[in-house]
Amino acid sequence: MKKIDLGKDGINKLLLSFSIPCVISMLINSIYNIVDQIFIGKGVGTLGNAATNVIFPLVIIFNAVAGLIGNGAAANLSLKLGEGKKEEGGKIIGTSFTLSILVSIILSILSYLFLSQLVYAFGCTEKVYQYAIDYGKIIIIGAPFMMTYSALAQIIRADGSPKYSMILLVVGAILNIILDPIFIFSFNMGVKGGAIATVIGQLVSFLMAVLYLKKLKSVTIKKESFKLDKSIFRTLGLGLSSFITQMTVLTLFIFMNNMMTKYGAHTKYGADIPLSVYGVISKLNSLYISTILGISIGAQPIIGFNYGAQKYDRVRETLKKVLIVNLIVGLTFNIIFYCFPKELVSIFISTKDPSYKLFIEFAILICHSFLMLMGLNFLEMTTSIVVQSLGNVKKATAVSFIRQIILFIPIACFLCITLNKGVKGVLQAGPIADGITFIIAIFIISSEYQKLSNKTLVEENTSIDLSINKDLSKEKIIITISREYGSGGRYVGKILAENLKVPFYDKELITLTSKSSGLGKEYIEKSDQKLSSGKFEGNNDDRIFIAEEKVIKKLAKTSCVIVGRCADYILKDNKNTISIFLYSKDEDKVKRATKYYGLEEKTALKQIKKINNERAKHYKYYTNRNWYDFNNYNLALNVDTLGVEKTVKLIEEYIKNRRNK
Repeated sequence: MKKIDLGKDGINKLLLSFSIPCVISMLINSIYNIVDQIFIGKGVGTLGNAATNVIFPLVIIFNAVAGLIGNGAAANLSLKLGEGKKEEGGKIIGTSFTLSILVSIILSILSYLFLSQLVYAFGCTEKVYQYAIDYGKIIIIGAPFMMTYSALAQIIRADGSPKYSMILLVVGAILNIILDPIFIFSFNMGVKGGAIATVIGQLVSFLMAVLYLKKLKSVTIKKESFKLDKSIFRTLGLGLSSFITQMTVLTLFIFMNNMMTKYGAHTKYGADIPLSVYGVISKLNSLYISTILGISIGAQPIIGFNYGAQKYDRVRETLKKVLIVNLIVGLTFNIIFYCFPKELVSIFISTKDPSYKLFIEFAILICHSFLMLMGLNFLEMTTSIVVQSLGNVKKATAVSFIRQIILFIPIACFLCITLNKGVKGVLQAGPIADGITFIIAIFIISSEYQKLSNKTLVEENTSIDLSINKDLSKEKIIITISREYGSGGRYVGKILAENLKVPFYDKELITLTSKSSGLGKEYIEKSDQKLSSGKFEGNNDDRIFIAEEKVIKKLAKTSCVIVGRCADYILKDNKNTISIFLYSKDEDKVKRATKYYGLEEKTALKQIKKINNERAKHYKYYTNRNWYDFNNYNLALNVDTLGVEKTVKLIEEYIKNRRNK
């Protein structure tokens, strides 16, 4: 991960590096459920498949809470690492781990106690009830393992180990695949065997995730890191969007289960076959959803980093490529589901099962109606994640609501109840909702893309590479100003830049450094404030200096005035540089500091000397030169001798004379 540069490496390379592990990880989560369905379907039959479908809403809830904690912790950790706050990063991981354990145990206990009521709320029938209870009780026991490793997997990825995050999921999935036939067929344990195999796989993944905490790359966690504190609220806030998205999926799943059993009972299929088939199709469809989400989520750090760095052209390029790839994926899955429904679902049921023909017939009905336009869903899912990456959490959440809650459920109720179309009406609501959502998503993503285009134009027009100085267009002149605190040096530099009609850079360097390096603007600003207030100890962040050095050298391609930041040393080999040092008498520095900076007169001189002393230390650390050695500069002027305005005139005269040489 250290070799990857999100701001410079090719977008194709970055997408492959981030998206492939993410896709594989998400597919593995889907395979967990699909494998159980396959072996349970072959060993138990339609009722066994229906039972796993009834319990699946619980799995969604567990995943949603794991995502709330894990995604939030990963985002919070990335922010703190960007700001250089490694100790706080360790605290985030520790508290998130503790919270995952506590919440998962509480949820498991509640789910176990109220399982009988929950399965009926999730659409269970009398025939399926006992299978669902047997399967659900064991799955609930493994929930703390599953929730904790799912949350940690996101944190591990943010720590710079996406491969390990993927491997711990792969190991659990492979173990589940090996154990499923042993417990279901060899030990003749039916749905209980499938559940036990799943829990064992989850336990192994859990142990691997916990062991990783001992070898974290970016931070070190201590015992006190595991204590819960108020920082957890920020973590939960950052993970809220993904949690809400999962809740919309849960709402849709429960709604569909109940509609399948209620209206399916009035058809030749009965209540159990529609419930079972919908579960099977949903698990297969999760492969499509996982692929789209994996590609999109993998693109998040690329989009987020470059958007924060104001490299909008790279954001647009990433977005364009993600949309093209996801379009191809969507169309491919759409064709497969529409053309080969029988082949897809036949692996979940034995040909000897009495309900085999009706099972296949209903599966074809779902694929040819409910999923007829499923390929268009790629845009809704991609838009939601991309918009979130651009910082608009509310709009991202709204996009998730549009298809499931705002459109599909009302349309399905209208068709099956008002128009009396029954179960077919529910299925026909699918393509209607997909088509409308697709159109809405086009407008939303086009709007965001246009905003990026507009920002790119603004960025190009204000690029620091463009010369806006007509007077100095033929001959570049870069003026660096080092100054004592309270000398008025900043004002001299600002007026000089205005008179020469060249850019002026002081605090502006914070934004440019953040944009160039990806370091947090807030972190750079705090570091700058520490130096300005005399807090030099521990302030030697080489990342900031290196980033500032790159920016300053880039600025020096055109005429400008640069204040501070060791610019005179950085540009010492640039023949067009004029380095100036400005100072003044103590009493005049005190007057300026009390008038303009709000210092108290009694302590002003002491504070001024401290700040200047620390500036000198900072300069010495990075240049190995004496800040007060006037031999380092072309001009060293006492501002009090002439005053600010005349000091500016004197510098302008020096520049003019230097030109005429």
